[in-house]
Amino acid sequence: MRAEKTQWYIGTPNGVVLCVDHRKGDQLEGHYYHAYQKEGRTFTTIEEMVFALESFYDSINFPHPTTNNRTFSDVTAAPRRRQEIKRIMTDEELLKKHGDLGTFIIRVQHRQNSSWQGRVTWMEEDKTVKFRSIFEMIKLIESALDTVDGEDEQPEASWQPD
Repeated sequence: MRAEKTQWYIGTPNGVVLCVDHRKGDQLEGHYYHAYQKEGRTFTTIEEMVFALESFYDSINFPHPTTNNRTFSDVTAAPRRRQEIKRIMTDEELLKKHGDLGTFIIRVQHRQNSSWQGRVTWMEEDKTVKFRSIFEMIKLIESALDTVDGEDEQPEASWQPD
């Protein structure tokens, strides 16, 4: 691990620290943390993690999605008012969280085209790269974990700096 930790920052209200603890085949298990709750949220599949994070982004209304879920309910009903939530954890507390296999800081900057765009930081290597979709972010995380598991000697070129 590098000493500088220059990429270790949250920098956004929706910043998440993803801690991967186990890998069973293609499935990842672990916890993720955000500033609005002290306890980590457990996930047992990557899909579960994606849906939980999407729900989290909806709850804080950031980043605002450019597409909405379709509904066939009564469109004249009054929209639900979002409850104001307050930060409970500092960025420093979040950055102390670590997974057994790998730790990643996820910063989603946009939710466009029914996907996410942003940056992911692999904390163990102090490397940050941009991603253009949820799928690309997942592939980046999996390629980083492949190096931890010894499957690859070098991370894929996608972990090269921008």
